Amino acid sequence: MENLVIEGTAKTPTVEFDASEGKIVLKGRSIPENSIEFYRPMQDWLKEYSIAPAVKTVVDIRLEYFNTSSSKCILDFFKSLESIKSAGNSDVTVNWYFETDDEDMQEAGEDYEAIVGLPFTIIEVDEI
Repeated sequence: MENLVIEGTAKTPTVEFDASEGKIVLKGRSIPENSIEFYRPMQDWLKEYSIAPAVKTVVDIRLEYFNTSSSKCILDFFKSLESIKSAGNSDVTVNWYFETDDEDMQEAGEDYEAIVGLPFTIIEVDEI
């Protein structure tokens, strides 16, 4: 399976999905013009990954900001990961990073954790 790598821009996050390592990284800002179009390749990749995922899948979310339309796409992203975990094919864990004093991003991670059935580790860092 091919890895998915998308270079980040001022409006879109860097995407690094490595199937063989079971490593998924989203970092930067997520304010694309069309969130559904931007996140579609990630959803397609997860659908293919779900067929034969790594034994352990680690998801690192290092977003400094995301807009409302991205929040729905991120929720769908987590729901796809939840399906992979519930199928019993992979142990999925999420590391949600937020900058010190960024209570909004901390709460966003806590909110996602409350909605989806995935274990989150909420990690405070000096800089994303």
